[in-house]
Amino acid sequence: MSHIKEILKLSQKIGWRISTAESCTGGLISSALTSIPGSSVFYDRGFITYSNDAKINMLGVSRSSLTTFGAVSEQVAIEMADGSIKNSLADLALSVTGIAGPGGSDYKEEGTVCFGLALKDGSSFSKTKFFGAIGRDNVRNEATNYAIKLIFEKLSQNT
Repeated sequence: MSHIKEILKLSQKIGWRISTAESCTGGLISSALTSIPGSSVFYDRGFITYSNDAKINMLGVSRSSLTTFGAVSEQVAIEMADGSIKNSLADLALSVTGIAGPGGSDYKEEGTVCFGLALKDGSSFSKTKFFGAIGRDNVRNEATNYAIKLIFEKLSQNT
């Protein structure tokens, strides 16, 4: 969470606003980003889309992607980030979807988390991290910290 003050400074410098779309973190990223005074300068809004229906209805994730790739996939993470950009005033959107545990699925192990990052210019990026079976709270916290790091790095690249 150490990058949040830097996110505030960088976003002010380049005039960007941020939105989030969260599944497995359930709002932890939004909470972290709004934990400092002045966060209203850069934080526009967050979508907590825990269910597949929420991902479809709020962010426009395609049912086909959910069926083909699963909710925990880079494809869905990108669609979540894209939907967050389209449904906000943000210049940068970060999404997260994963399996916090306990336990995994037949196809993906506990601690698998996919991140999506989309920019208003239409570019996007995705990454999957394997945090391992470190416990539900630890996976959620590690995913939150990693998401904050991704936002900081993208802002740094654009200053």
